[in-house]
Amino acid sequence: MWCVFVVKLGSVRITWMNGRVLSSYHTPLMLVYGERSRSWFGRVSVPAVRCAFLSYQQHCSARPGAAAMSSTGAPGTPASPGPDTYKGWLFKWTNYLKGYQRRWFVLSNGLLSYYRTQAEMAHTCRGTINLSTAHIDTEDSCNIVLTNGGRTYHLKASCEVERQRWVTALELAKAKAIRMMNNQSDDSGDEEPSSQSDKSELHSSLKALNSKLDDLSTCNELIAKHGAALQRSLSELENLKLPAESGEKIKSVNERATLFRITSNAMINACRDFLDLAETHSRKWHRALQYEREQRVRLEETIEQLAKQHNSLERACREAPGLTSNTTRVLNTPKGNAQAIKGEASDEDEETEYFDAMEDAPAFITVTADPKQHRHSGSNLSSASGGHPDDWHLEENAFHSSQESNHESKRKELIPKKRRRTRIPDKPNYSLNLWSIMKNCIGKELSKIPMPVNFNEPLSMLQRLTEDLEYHELLDKAVKCESSIEQMCFIAAFSVSSYSTTVHRTAKPFNPLLGETFELDRLDDLGFRSICEQVSHHPPAAAHYVDSRNGWKLWQEITIASKFRGKYLSIMPLGDIHLEFQSSGNHYVWRKVTSTVHNIIVGKLWIDQSGDIEIINYKTKDKCQMKFSPYSYFSRDIARKVTGVVTDGNGKAHYVLSGTWDEKMECSKIVQSSHGNSCAEGKQKTVYQTLPPKLLWKKYPLPDNAENMYFFSEFALTLNESDETAAPTDSRNRPDQRLMENGKWDEANVEKQRLEEKQRSVRRRREAEAVEALEDGNDYEGYQPLWFERKVDPYTGELICNYKGGYWECKERQDWACCPDIF
Repeated sequence: MWCVFVVKLGSVRITWMNGRVLSSYHTPLMLVYGERSRSWFGRVSVPAVRCAFLSYQQHCSARPGAAAMSSTGAPGTPASPGPDTYKGWLFKWTNYLKGYQRRWFVLSNGLLSYYRTQAEMAHTCRGTINLSTAHIDTEDSCNIVLTNGGRTYHLKASCEVERQRWVTALELAKAKAIRMMNNQSDDSGDEEPSSQSDKSELHSSLKALNSKLDDLSTCNELIAKHGAALQRSLSELENLKLPAESGEKIKSVNERATLFRITSNAMINACRDFLDLAETHSRKWHRALQYEREQRVRLEETIEQLAKQHNSLERACREAPGLTSNTTRVLNTPKGNAQAIKGEASDEDEETEYFDAMEDAPAFITVTADPKQHRHSGSNLSSASGGHPDDWHLEENAFHSSQESNHESKRKELIPKKRRRTRIPDKPNYSLNLWSIMKNCIGKELSKIPMPVNFNEPLSMLQRLTEDLEYHELLDKAVKCESSIEQMCFIAAFSVSSYSTTVHRTAKPFNPLLGETFELDRLDDLGFRSICEQVSHHPPAAAHYVDSRNGWKLWQEITIASKFRGKYLSIMPLGDIHLEFQSSGNHYVWRKVTSTVHNIIVGKLWIDQSGDIEIINYKTKDKCQMKFSPYSYFSRDIARKVTGVVTDGNGKAHYVLSGTWDEKMECSKIVQSSHGNSCAEGKQKTVYQTLPPKLLWKKYPLPDNAENMYFFSEFALTLNESDETAAPTDSRNRPDQRLMENGKWDEANVEKQRLEEKQRSVRRRREAEAVEALEDGNDYEGYQPLWFERKVDPYTGELICNYKGGYWECKERQDWACCPDIF
């Protein structure tokens, strides 16, 4: 059966030998092949060749018993193998009783799914097979066998041409799925395309070109495969003798030749698309390169101009009679470029440090000055800083004690009355496929995802909340500060220190059960005692109260909001932290920043902290604004950087804070500040001249073998040690957590499921009681915390849980009759 593709008025007509026009399709570019004349008539696009070929296939398969294939268009329209989705009817082997059954198959994103009918696509999928690891085989002229592990699909098409279309679509989808999987494994590092738009555009362009090259390689393989099949058919044709068999073989040769020609046309058009795309991006990259060259020339001219201005200002400074030769001043140009004008005696200062500006606060730069120079010229600087520079040395006692507060000195000063444990059983080495559990949890809250203990650490969220008190001595030193501004520096260091234990702690703490508590009575050795209670389950909320015999108390109600985004997990603590000093009456309030766990699916897990913290003293209106800079591969800043400024009630800056949230924090006293003009972004650039920094806080070293003990600190190792005097609802008595700590993870998973099901049954009972009370017209109070009560906070105006007392009295009497049975 011979056909001729004819070009006429921008369309493709398929004309048979009798002159009847079977179908015509409009196309802007045409490449038409006349089968009888063996010549090319013009250019045709891939969709046109595809439509023409499908019409030819429909004509070939229009015989009794042929199964019609349908696409997303009107019924009866043949499906065409598109770049993303391919749909149609196939026969699937079910069992020996029913044999082959007609099913609707959908090929999309490297997955082949099937349904009984097209209507089932909206709600029920009968099965799916991943083509990236599947093996595609053909048994005979109409059968297809797909194998992936222990799953095998035996499929049957209505004719050989239809079978070949599906095989072509499946092989293309498999190749793209393998490329996508390789690209995902290569992109295990975290990038920031929003801040690196040019690099992202270049990366996407390269990926598009690589995709086109892969398409060419796939088409090349298909051409080789169809060519070999055509060669075999021709060889068989030469060995035939009977005329009847000759007709069938000639028909087979024609069909294979048509498939070979269609694939060749597709490859030619893919080559053209690749060349067009490469030419387009080549022009774009040329323009980008030209722009970068122009920017470089302008930058060199600007630097040269600034160097000339610097020399002229330096000469003017030397010639000015009213200035001393040792005075250091910092000026700011309208573009935000700080220039230092120094005397001959201080041309270079190796101790000078520059800090990047905060985004939401006024931008600033700091320059470290020599305190000896300012001791001689203090009268000229006191007005700028709000106090004499010698105050830095008069206040030495508080900061000096901070610098000596290292790990060894603390252990010498605080001699414990009770021996605490220093190790726990080593973490067992269990392997688990994370993606098999997390793939169905994208977009859900972390608290609603059922997790095995393999992803946990043997501490509850209440214990992690109490772990923030590890560096409580910062608050003890803040009590001794007479100045509220100095006190604010220690509070800021304390707020940062709570994140120091998270740098290696990628495991998830246990979600507390409703009514679960945790106490930490360290009044004898550390001078404080703490009580936590889980006051809500959905959303999860915990109330915390701490009182110290050194003159401070802290309370908070924290609600954890978390979202799993595929590559990373965001943990957003909601709620205010209150700290009050009894002697001065200073009341501080702040909130936590967002924690992000990266590389959830591929790569090594790592944690980052990002966001802003604003600490407010509601008595004096002092403020501290701190910025936790998110990690960026392209940034030159140190990782996990924290910067901040402490200001008084009038907005005047007194201290600059700097450091990292996983190592240390320092503060530098401001002796002079200079406000420059607004920069191009509309933000004001401020230059602070400071004294040398002093250490506020430094992280304790981890104990030996910490990597096998969940990277717990010495303080964290003591949190879950047994205490028979604690309440029966205490986290130490939780059986699944205790089993996990002892290395019995299988038993812990079983126990965890039992506890969660018990909690669900209690919740269902409460819901039934609420419905019953509503039907009777009665009020239902619902669950009420045992040790906390809800009140309106006088500072923030929000409803929070405050400690109402009674816990330590019950512990002293060992009367726990009021505690519920949750374990």
